[in-house]
Amino acid sequence: MRAWLALAACLALAGCGPLSDTHHRPGTSHQVVTGTPTGAADASATVTVSGGKVSPPPGWLSVAKGQQVSLTVTSDVADELHVHGYDVTAELPAGQAVTVTFVADLTGVFEVETHGSKLVLVQVAVK
Repeated sequence: MRAWLALAACLALAGCGPLSDTHHRPGTSHQVVTGTPTGAADASATVTVSGGKVSPPPGWLSVAKGQQVSLTVTSDVADELHVHGYDVTAELPAGQAVTVTFVADLTGVFEVETHGSKLVLVQVAVK
């Protein structure tokens, strides 16, 4: 049921193209990536893209409304990062770690993806 709700939320928020293969297979489990407990000052996730694969596998980063979110992404190919709903973007030079930060002031589930390779990196769930 959660997967279907997440899919519906992503479809409503997506604007950059088709969702990843993860979302076309509803039985695929989602793992919590990394994050700080609710109520903590900030939440963070570190993601690596190599050979077209996302590590750790796309999952959830649960944060409380008002928390600062920090996402660090390293890609083996040049690409662009996009946080849906917040319209945060960043260039991803090949082989360089890039960190984006934003305050989670909107509630919902927000997909973070790469534009060129159309990979879902993580979904930020803001309560």
